[in-house]
Amino acid sequence: MNRINSSAFRLRAIAAVAALAGVLGLSGCASFAGIGSDRQVAQAGDFATQRSLSDPNPGAPNGQWPGSDWVRQFGDAQLVALVEQALTSSPSLQQARARIAAASALAESRGAPLLPSVNAEASVTRNQFSSTTIYPPPYGGNWYNEKKAGLNVGYELDLWNKNQAALAQAISSEKAAQASEQEARLALTASIVTVYSQLAAQYALHDILQSTVDQRTSLEKITAERLRTGLDSQIERDQSRTSSADARAQLAQSEGQIVLLRQQLGALAGKGPDYGLQLAPPALQGLATPGLPAELPLNLMGRRPDIVAARWQVEAASRGVDVAKARFYPDINLSAMIGFDTLLDSNPFTAASKSIAFGPAITLPIFEGGALRAGLKGEYASYELAVATYNKTLNDAYADVARQIAAIHATERQLPIRSEALQAAERAYALARERYRLGLVSQLTLLSAQTGVLAQRQAMVALQAQRRDQQVALYKALGGGFDAQRDGLAYGAQP
Repeated sequence: MNRINSSAFRLRAIAAVAALAGVLGLSGCASFAGIGSDRQVAQAGDFATQRSLSDPNPGAPNGQWPGSDWVRQFGDAQLVALVEQALTSSPSLQQARARIAAASALAESRGAPLLPSVNAEASVTRNQFSSTTIYPPPYGGNWYNEKKAGLNVGYELDLWNKNQAALAQAISSEKAAQASEQEARLALTASIVTVYSQLAAQYALHDILQSTVDQRTSLEKITAERLRTGLDSQIERDQSRTSSADARAQLAQSEGQIVLLRQQLGALAGKGPDYGLQLAPPALQGLATPGLPAELPLNLMGRRPDIVAARWQVEAASRGVDVAKARFYPDINLSAMIGFDTLLDSNPFTAASKSIAFGPAITLPIFEGGALRAGLKGEYASYELAVATYNKTLNDAYADVARQIAAIHATERQLPIRSEALQAAERAYALARERYRLGLVSQLTLLSAQTGVLAQRQAMVALQAQRRDQQVALYKALGGGFDAQRDGLAYGAQP
């Protein structure tokens, strides 16, 4: 009966303490009154995009979002292999993956306080107790072996969801790290394709310059023959030699640029500059103008990893505010211990040596010098920064897509005009070369016509390369095949 009454008394005491903690927590000696934020994340409808995000190919049906294999659309197997190598070996992606691992470990640690903690301990201690303090004879002044063994159990009552919010904050940070890793993958892929496209353009330019060197070498021979027959003077021959040397210098410059681009590709692949020197000349296919996906402004928020990462950062900051608010309320911890403790030399694991203790512990902030309020203000500042960063990222994303669409529009209009100019320049040069051979025009006229052809061919190569680069930029602006829903990174309700 005594044991029953004792247990009932303990339960009533715990209930009373918990009720007192609730009253104190609700009254709150420390208060966060007056601290808050009215900042909201932007929505797709907050931005004017209808005109700028018009389809660059209006006659085509609605296009599709880029697939994760969009690099294959360039028709170059070597490029695909190079990107795959980079996604495996790039140090920048290894850094991103390490950040994910760190965020995942933090999330695991944040979940630990939601579960009880259980510890086992055992010890043997050789003690000499003082005979002039609390130890009566025969213990005082003598040596004894104290033997202990037991289990300790602790559990924090998360009444204000502080630990739940901390876990949610860590999970949001982990998802932000995962989305950032996808953004790093996309940026690396786009960089490799862009440099590879520049290498293809440089090879095309090299072919043009090689042809120019051959033509000017032939012209130099013709000039030498005309000098011998008295049709030209030494002035024309020196001009011919100068133009031939200039063409060879441009060719050497192009060859140097090819080496630099190859080395850059090797570095981007994470294999060192020499790796790029082994590549074969690119063989990129031409690209058709793609149609744009339907409801682009709305769906872009789940298709660009940088937007998704920024949104998860807002979620993490919002949960940080919840954690800071919960610190204003009392912490209630339950603990219990059961074990054995004896000073006798006999077996310690007996009923007489049994030791049991349990009870709650309450910590309530009363006066903390404004630390809690300052901490909450800091969390709200972090939240507002995260919201502003997200809104800026969203605005920049729409501007990025609009910029690529406008650039594609302009390039598509220039291509046929540039082709027409090139054909006219080639006809003029062919006529000037024949008339020069017959002695009907001066060498200056021929060189002028040849320079015009060279300039038009270089302009056409540059325009075609620009069109490829714009395609890459558009694929990147549209997320490069990323899908937050598919990858488990779609965020939930707004804070």
